[in-house]
Amino acid sequence: MARRSLTSSHASTSKPCGLTVPCGRFSRTESDQRSPACNTGTSDAASTAKPLYQASDTRDGTPVRPDQIIVYYKTGYNGVKPADIRPLPQGLRMIAGDSKNSAPYQWGGPAHFTCLDASGTGPQTQNIPVTCATGNWIWASVMFPQCWDGINLDSPDHKSHMSYPVAGGCPSTHPVAVPEITVNVTYPVTDMSALGRWRMASDTYDPSIPAGYSSHADWFNGWKPEIMETSVRNCEQPPKNCGAHLLGNGQKMLGVGV
Repeated sequence: MARRSLTSSHASTSKPCGLTVPCGRFSRTESDQRSPACNTGTSDAASTAKPLYQASDTRDGTPVRPDQIIVYYKTGYNGVKPADIRPLPQGLRMIAGDSKNSAPYQWGGPAHFTCLDASGTGPQTQNIPVTCATGNWIWASVMFPQCWDGINLDSPDHKSHMSYPVAGGCPSTHPVAVPEITVNVTYPVTDMSALGRWRMASDTYDPSIPAGYSSHADWFNGWKPEIMETSVRNCEQPPKNCGAHLLGNGQKMLGVGV
């Protein structure tokens, strides 16, 4: 099945180690040998990605329907030592990206789009690609900051209490390393000629500027503490790629669709 092979091949190359959450709200566990209660869906209870969902075709306002959403909790790519990663604190909230942004980020930015072919690979851009062939997928991704100030669960701008790693680790102002969260949404390309009309709901800037620069997502911690702690202890810190649903200790999360 195309969706399953896309998920597997992309996940294997996109995350170093950690937990993958492809669906559902998770609240209980079972042994790895039993069948999962959920294999597809929208999101986990701990995250939202409304602007990613609100893409539409500007010709008539028709929403662009996403194929799936996958949330990764990873050790990250920016030099943070896996052994230093701590569980995300209860009540933590944050935003990644900027709904007012209308140009490429000089540093690469927290959000990007990838045109994926059947092999699960393809070119990456900060704007919605307009030359992604029919039959491929557009993988829209938003990466959250991985360093917490250790004190504030939120801030007025929902960003200042968090930081991206600097020079291979968390800065002294934000010394607590937590899992790197990425929210990933796949959109099937059913008509390449329509891509030039796709825009995010927050792309309210000049329509002559490429779409997608305003991509952003918000996250708040809805995980049960024992599940988060188990995931960090068994998947992030060793480090180990636990894959979808698995907690690295012989248990599997069960999902309840949202």
